[in-house]
Amino acid sequence: MTISPEGRHGFLWGFAACLIGLAFAHYLQYFQNLEPCPLCILQRVAMLVAGVGFLVAGLWNPQGWLRWLATLPALAGTGSGLGIAARHVWLQGLPPDQVPACGPPLDYLLNIMPLSDAIAFLLKGEGSCAVIDASFLGMTLPGWTMLMFAGLTIWALLCAIAGNDLQTNRG
Repeated sequence: MTISPEGRHGFLWGFAACLIGLAFAHYLQYFQNLEPCPLCILQRVAMLVAGVGFLVAGLWNPQGWLRWLATLPALAGTGSGLGIAARHVWLQGLPPDQVPACGPPLDYLLNIMPLSDAIAFLLKGEGSCAVIDASFLGMTLPGWTMLMFAGLTIWALLCAIAGNDLQTNRG
């Protein structure tokens, strides 16, 4: 089997990439003892949304313009994840005197405010989000995550385009 965005396999490859990304995040948390910050958790949620979007599209395997429709949930996940990861990278690049103060834990936020307010608060980031716990090849973990979301966004678009081309060519 080749790695190609065509057919149902393209979406399933996207799902597999999301699954690997989530598994790696859990490995870092539970085996390397790197506690996720609020933005890390939101990136995991975005990766989960993208993964479910890819999986549903792969199981459905629509053709023609419906393929674009099926790609929307995956694009929503990858696009929001890309934005969250970019914000995280930006926070990590701030000078120490401009880093926001650390806020309360996620479970406390969810207990004292509505979900939409808690998410808005978390998206602002906090001091713990600016801490660089690890890097690989000179890039921080949020940088790698941003790169992965960018790649998954491109992959989702290629899946939608490939399906459209297949429908047109069969014509």
